[in-house]
Amino acid sequence: MPVHSLWKPYPELEKELEKVTQLMAKQVRLRNKEIETVLVDHIYSGGKMVRPAYTLLFSKFGDEEQSDRTQAVAAAIELLHTATLIHDDIIDDSPQRRGKPSVQGKYGKDVAVYAGDYLFTVCFRLLSSYAATADHMEINTRGMERILMGELDQMHLRYQQQMTIRNYLTQISGKTAQLFSLACYSGALNGGQTERFARNCYYIGSHIGMAFQIMDDILDYSQASEVFGKPVLEDVRQGIYTAPLIYALRKKNPRLQQLIAKQATMTEADAKEVQQLVIESGSLSEAARLAEKYTKKALARIEQLPDQPEKAIIREITCNLLNRSL
Repeated sequence: MPVHSLWKPYPELEKELEKVTQLMAKQVRLRNKEIETVLVDHIYSGGKMVRPAYTLLFSKFGDEEQSDRTQAVAAAIELLHTATLIHDDIIDDSPQRRGKPSVQGKYGKDVAVYAGDYLFTVCFRLLSSYAATADHMEINTRGMERILMGELDQMHLRYQQQMTIRNYLTQISGKTAQLFSLACYSGALNGGQTERFARNCYYIGSHIGMAFQIMDDILDYSQASEVFGKPVLEDVRQGIYTAPLIYALRKKNPRLQQLIAKQATMTEADAKEVQQLVIESGSLSEAARLAEKYTKKALARIEQLPDQPEKAIIREITCNLLNRSL
């Protein structure tokens, strides 16, 4: 099954990503064939595969790149991402993902919890089978721990009206940026590069992930659900305060503060009013500047990479993340 059209300009990478997707689907083996079909369909549901793409690209800078092993690591990273998305939808009570019914929306929360948990086990199975060394396995498990800690931080900070931009950045550095860091770092190590080189790749991934999440949070306020592929304004109704709202709250608009104070009783109409107030405050532009700051940091480090075709692709993809529309 073809991958996202984003990769059409890069035919070699597109073929590798198709193999990664097939490997992910092949690893899902359940006695319950209905749930197996659900997970395989989810894998083929049209995700952009940005994180495994970075793993594949960064592996090309080494001289020991083994395609089977690198594709397995890329598949494990995307399976981890998919598992966290399934669990996110449970927490958000989201009926859609990528414009299609979410697992929990279609089959209920119980099935979704176990489906997400199962994908974690598949991820570890792949890593244990293909990790080049025990050190690589430890690196990946530490990265996963940071991702889950970011998710827990987000839960802890729900409905915190005094949340700061620093709190927000700490939260997304684990929740989102860590997975990008892991993708880039693992790719470099699996290609046979040095720890020093891989560490630079780690920070590239971190900066990319920060920009990516900030842009995602901007789109939550600026895009329609049909375009975004999942319900918009779900974060604010769930008490998750992101950069656009945090910047808007700084301006001390009494009506906005009144609406936020409703917390879990906020209606859809309330959320839409919050959206309008955030847009009118100019906070989306402030958040966009924050995303641009991290994109520039990533690009500065990308310039330190060796001059080869993959460098240009990484640069182009990263620039597109700042200007994307989902």
